[in-house]
This record gives sequence, structure tokens and C-alpha cells, in this order.
Amino acid sequence: MSATGAVSSCSCLRPGVWLLKSGMQKMSSFGLHTAARCAAKDYYEVLVLGGGAGGIAMSARMKRKVGAGNVAVVEPSKTHYYQPLWTLVGGGAKQLAASARPTGSVIPKGVEWIKSRVTALDPDKNCVWLENDVKVSYKYLIIALGISLHYEKIKGLPEGFDHPKIGSNYSVHTVEKTWKAIQDFKEGNAIFTFPNTPVKCAGAPQKIMYLSDAYWRKTGKRSKANIMFNTSLGAIFGVKKYADALLEVVKERNIAVNYKRNLVEVRADRQEAVFENLDKPGETEVHQYGMLHVTPPMGPPAVLINSPVSDAAGWVDVDKETLQHKKYPNVFGIGDCTNLPTSKTAAAVAAQSGVLDKTISLVMKNQLPAKKYDGYTSCPLVTGYNKVILAEFDYNAQPLETFPIDQSKERVTMYHMKADMMPLLYWNALLKGYWGGPAPFRKLMHLGLK
Repeated sequence: MSATGAVSSCSCLRPGVWLLKSGMQKMSSFGLHTAARCAAKDYYEVLVLGGGAGGIAMSARMKRKVGAGNVAVVEPSKTHYYQPLWTLVGGGAKQLAASARPTGSVIPKGVEWIKSRVTALDPDKNCVWLENDVKVSYKYLIIALGISLHYEKIKGLPEGFDHPKIGSNYSVHTVEKTWKAIQDFKEGNAIFTFPNTPVKCAGAPQKIMYLSDAYWRKTGKRSKANIMFNTSLGAIFGVKKYADALLEVVKERNIAVNYKRNLVEVRADRQEAVFENLDKPGETEVHQYGMLHVTPPMGPPAVLINSPVSDAAGWVDVDKETLQHKKYPNVFGIGDCTNLPTSKTAAAVAAQSGVLDKTISLVMKNQLPAKKYDGYTSCPLVTGYNKVILAEFDYNAQPLETFPIDQSKERVTMYHMKADMMPLLYWNALLKGYWGGPAPFRKLMHLGLK
């Protein structure tokens, strides 16, 4: 599934809707917008590529700066997904329909919706090419194309999903198969994977594992399950404080963690998963499974590979503090498609949107960007149907927590924030360009204790 039109699988948007401008209430009803299969105009002051979280949030912010008629969003998908909810959909706690809204309903009123795909970027000429050889020029370009899933890089997939006992929370086409596989599990190995590539939300591959464990305990199947987390990484999580807490969780729940194991093949007809031992390249091991959750390899969208705006790996090459392109001063990037050295989450997009808004404002005034992004990102690590460890951290993998409590502890309150508060904040604040991350709220929380 294309990452365009969907958002990162993990978000941690702080509660605080009550802190937003009262005028936001007036924005709750969706207005009409201009829509066309190709560009209605051939030039826009601000052109946004991608209709995911970053693209929609920035189009709302840019509308307030330059006027709706001067902003366009290029996005082919008819549906916009709040993908962080898919962890709970795969675990049977939420319905898939709750994560979806028509793309037209989230694009700001009056902003042009160009229903097409980007086929090439030409920043030297300030233009992009769309399908059917349509050229659109711009004064400022915001790239928010997300990240692409590559199930096909695992031998036996995606066709293996036609068989039972296998699912994946990362695709709208396979997330409900995860819940069915959990329900239908009888006995044997239950394997959860983490690929040898960048991914969106590094915590998501194990969240569904903890939900599966909880469900099987509730239904009396846990004693027949050998739960395995096979990760290509050398640690269970990248931030030590939360990694230590998760190691306690897996120990308490008798979950086996196998490091440096990368899924390379699925033999779905035989329920076999083949893993390469990354410490011994070329050496593989085969595991029979009674249930398999696959986190696919991921990478930059194809249009960005070998593009003038991208680095050698294909990610949009931006300054990590300002989100301005390193070579083209009128080009900016946000979210999963960038080479920002932080986790790819919707929480990161929220924080980045506030910084990028300030950056573009100054650039438009021929001034140097001043606001600096500290790499803030977050992942609510769901460890059960009513438990969450709220991980928040910066570029240096140091905790950057919002609340004056130990967030490495499993908490019911944080679960309800993940399941109930964050979707409201996403639809009603982030996408409308009113939410720039938790920094102001964090300051209020901590100042209140002084």
C-alpha cells in the first residue's frame, strides 16, 4: 500500500484540546474544496506533495498564510487513514472504519486537491511532473510523501496473505487478518517480526505482540503459545529507559526475544517463516508458526529515489533543525519521507509541523529560520488492553517526557489517551494545523509543580 494518504503507524499527540483556540470549533464541519483529476492551475504559491498527516497539517497552515486559492495538495488516494489506530484494530479493540475518512473531508476548505501522483521533481525549475505529463510550478514546495511498504521484498509475500494464520497491522488490506489470526490461534509458535530497514513507529511491531499475549491469557490459550519477537535489531527499543521497561515486560510474560533475525521468506502454505541470522550473513533458520505478524521492509517512495531533492538513500535531504532543504531554500520536507534522524511517527509530524510553520514564515520574509526541531518523537507502547508505556524522546534518544511522572511505567491513563484522546486530537487539531506538538503543554505541566 502506498504510504501517501496514510499516516505513521504510531502517534503520541498530547491531550490538550482544551488549550486550542476556541475558533477551532468553527472548523469542525468540513467545507467544500476544489477537486480535479489534474491541476486546475499550473502554478501555486505553495504546493504540497502528499495528503497524509504532514501534508494536510501543512496545507491548513499554509492556507492561513497565503490564502486557500494559492495552496494545492497532490494526493491520489480517496481515503485518509489515521493509521496509529491500526494497532488496536489488529488487536480487536477498534473497528477499521473508525480509522478512515474521505480525503476530501480532511483537505482544508478552498485548498486545491489535485487527484494525481507525482512522477518527477524538478527543483531547479521550481516544478513537479504529475501523471499524464502534467506540469505544476510552485514558489514553495512541501514534500510530505510518507514511506512505502515493501512486502514483496519478502519471498512468498504479499501472496502469502491469502493463507490463514498471517497478518500485518501496517496495511489496510491485512490489518483485519491480524485479528482473525489472533482469534484462530490454537497452539505453537506465535512470531512477530521487525525488518532490517527504517520503519514507521519502531514500537508498533511489538505492541500487537503484547495484545496477543493478553488476549490468549484471557481466552485460556496462552499456555499453548510460544511467543517470539524476532527483530533485526540488537535491542528491543532504541531508548534505554523504555528498553529496560520492555525487557521487564517480556520477562514477566515469558516472551522470547531473538535479536539480529530478519524475515526473508514466508512459506504460508506450510506455515513456515525463514529468518536470516544477521550476525552470520547467509545463514538461515526456519520456524513453524501457528500465527505470524509481519512488519514489512520499508523505504522512500519510488519518486524520491535518485531525485534531486533526496540523499543517496532516497530520503528528502533536509536540515534536521529547520526542515528546510539543504540545497533548495524554497523546498521543505516533513514526516516519514525525510532523512531526519528520529523515529518516524505521527507525533514527530506534529512537532515538525510547528517548527516548519515558523521556518516557512521566515523564509517568506527573506529571513533565516530560527525555530529549531529537537527531534521530538513519541510512541505509546501498548502493552495490554488497558496498559501503555508512553515513550517520548529526542534526537539523542534521551527521554523528553510531557508529564511529571515516570512514563516508563505501564499506565491505564496512557492507554485511554492512546485509544480515545489521540484520535480526537488528530482529526480536530493536527490536521487543521492547530497542533504543533506537546512542548507548550509540557512546559505548563512542569511549571505547575514549581
